[in-house]
Amino acid sequence: MNRRYSFIIPVYNRPQEIQELLESVADAKWDIPYEIVIVEDGSSETSEAVVAHYSEQLPISYYFKPNSGPGDSRNFGMKNAKGDYFIILDSDILMPKHYLPTVEAFLASHYVDCFGGADAAHPSFSPLQKAINFVMTSFLTTGGIRGKEQRVNSFEPRSFNMGISKKAFEATGGFGKIHPGEDPDLSQRIKAKGFETAFIPNAAVFHKRRISWEKFHLQVKKFGLVRPILTSWHPKSAKITYWFPTWFIVFVISSVLLAAGIHYFFAVPLLLYVLTVFLLSTLQNKSAYIGLLSVAAVFVQFFGYGWAFLRSTYHIRWCKKDPKTQFPHLFFE
Repeated sequence: MNRRYSFIIPVYNRPQEIQELLESVADAKWDIPYEIVIVEDGSSETSEAVVAHYSEQLPISYYFKPNSGPGDSRNFGMKNAKGDYFIILDSDILMPKHYLPTVEAFLASHYVDCFGGADAAHPSFSPLQKAINFVMTSFLTTGGIRGKEQRVNSFEPRSFNMGISKKAFEATGGFGKIHPGEDPDLSQRIKAKGFETAFIPNAAVFHKRRISWEKFHLQVKKFGLVRPILTSWHPKSAKITYWFPTWFIVFVISSVLLAAGIHYFFAVPLLLYVLTVFLLSTLQNKSAYIGLLSVAAVFVQFFGYGWAFLRSTYHIRWCKKDPKTQFPHLFFE
């Protein structure tokens, strides 16, 4: 089968990111049929000039629409795309040269209607970006759930690097109005329709994450709020691992109190964990400074996610409150 791929990329006020992404695609020089669909989601600072600059080098379509969120913008892009297989990307992505050939080779030998890939840090990324990438992908944190195995079936793809066939899109209607969380929600609905999902080894993208400590905390906090909503919609998707950040908070507080009140030995497990994170990140990134930032990022990630997860569980799972009423900022109209 000769597949034609459509890269669907929503963007909101980030023309510089689109320029870097398009430059990485132009540099890849793929000979596999593809197109790029840029969906401007009501931006006041548009990417129109950037797209025009690359229009002779790359097969690009550009659309401007009123702001309605990334999920609806992706649906808009897929409805207007010409390909039969869609690849969803965030705007803060850089594409490795081997990406599309890797995807094509996998689908040629093991076709699935939905796939996901990992994210990685490019050498040009800042120390903070590399530290946050480490905690979002390491097996030492909840990031390990995102997929590092050689092959993971029944994987929940994430929308920074997600493939979906036109057939699966039409069967499900695409992304919902929740954000974040629209990608695991769609993954569950895809599987409920009988389609197979998978993790594609080596199909990683460079996920830049233009982010500060404040933005990172807000991001993981929203992830924590969303997860109990998703498991209430899709009970079979619930996993014990979603509780790990909340348990980590209890573990940290207990370790500190017991060490202060009884014996310092009670702090040893926590110190060993922190040391392991520091050493592994230092070795992986070849920087002790990034190792230290990674330790800080772990605490931001776990405390932000864990407390929000517990709060959302109380309101959604235990008190049975309506998600849109309780957390309206997580939904687009």
